[in-house]
Amino acid sequence: MAAVRCLRRVWRAAVPDVSLRGLSSIIPKVTQVDNSSDFLSKVPHRKHPGIVHLKAVRLPPELIEAARFQMDESSVRNVEQQAKALTNYLWSRKRPVEEEELRRRAQFLEQKLRGESAPLKDALSELDQAKEKKLKKAVLTALRKTTYCWVALNYTEELSFLYMAARMDGVFAAVSRAFHEIQTRVPDFQPSTLLDFGSGTGAVSWAAHSIWGKTLKEYMNIDSSTAMLALAERLMKGTSQNQDPCFPGVYFRQYLPVSPKVKFDLVVSAFSLNELPSYSQRVETVQTLWRKTDSFLILIENGTKEGHQMLMEARDVILQGMDKVIRDPREPHIFAPCPHHLPCPRLSGDCPLPCNFIQAYHPFPFKWNPQQKEERFSFLILQRGSGEANEPWPRITQPVLCRSHHVHVHLCCPDGTLQHACITTGKHGRDLYRCARASNCGDRLPVLHLDGEPALDEEVDLADEEQS
Repeated sequence: MAAVRCLRRVWRAAVPDVSLRGLSSIIPKVTQVDNSSDFLSKVPHRKHPGIVHLKAVRLPPELIEAARFQMDESSVRNVEQQAKALTNYLWSRKRPVEEEELRRRAQFLEQKLRGESAPLKDALSELDQAKEKKLKKAVLTALRKTTYCWVALNYTEELSFLYMAARMDGVFAAVSRAFHEIQTRVPDFQPSTLLDFGSGTGAVSWAAHSIWGKTLKEYMNIDSSTAMLALAERLMKGTSQNQDPCFPGVYFRQYLPVSPKVKFDLVVSAFSLNELPSYSQRVETVQTLWRKTDSFLILIENGTKEGHQMLMEARDVILQGMDKVIRDPREPHIFAPCPHHLPCPRLSGDCPLPCNFIQAYHPFPFKWNPQQKEERFSFLILQRGSGEANEPWPRITQPVLCRSHHVHVHLCCPDGTLQHACITTGKHGRDLYRCARASNCGDRLPVLHLDGEPALDEEVDLADEEQS
């Protein structure tokens, strides 16, 4: 130990202070805990109101029994291998490339193959038809190799069953985490109607019923696949297809309600935006869902760059008022996870990173599943109204690093910046230190007016390595 301490002293003396900032950047003027509203009110620090993370989510027993029954009744072979393959495919899936982008890439490849020195018209006049066909074939070949090929998924009866085995429990966990945020921060919110766009196997309705089952009277499930809707209905009925659903008020439809007067307290789209074939359709769908929203709109996607960027597209569509049809004068407000309405700071750098979170859960007790798994996802919750009642507390965006007598936290702040704070008792007070030590990624830190230095690229890279 003495040799280690000596080595540390030598290393600190040899390395300038600038390089140390990448490891522990201290925010000297960070204020104390937000005591303006006496928010603790005799609550221990480990339960401060900024905590919104969940412990490992458990599926409802009725859903587990129904999934087991469907698994026993199914004739699909190699379910384990096919479920893993489907999970990997859905995780790596990207957005479809727009037609304008395809044309731009094709023109660039054509000019490159023709030769940059020769003008395009002169080159065309010199080529005969055979060479022209050969050139077009070469352009198409190069375009296929360099462009992601998005294919619409046709959810047949077999693929719907595999989706249930592979993804339903993870979807339930991610949606439960988003619902828990609303329930924790707005305990008086008691929804009576729910709309689930792209409902799939019905995981959203199960998660909503486990939280607001006493007040929810209507669960509207919308999905274009009849096989998915049929499977979701069978899961709702449990082990006997002749009995009533496990909870009443569940409806299944292929299309959204046409009437603009029909609105819902909760509107959810979980892992469905990437099923739409173009940006224009995503914009139209998000606008339609926002028109149907009376209180909260919840969007959830994979915790990848693609998933996060789709959510940021939807965020801009709603906040910038791109919808020409305005039937509800109440302005949109970002409820979570962003503590601001400014551009996402994680997308502003040279190397954009997704804003994602992790939720632990106990999966279906199938033989290939471990006792506990984790779902990495990105989410966005928008609320009708100004949101003045919400505390402007920063969000913890990366795992909290608890060290001896200090805590490292990475925060997305109300001023639209990313901050890295090394919080100690001596510099920031016992309350803030204890609250930070009890927090996790995704929680909000009860602190106001952060005035510090922005997080360095080295810090972000280091934290992302620890996340993975």
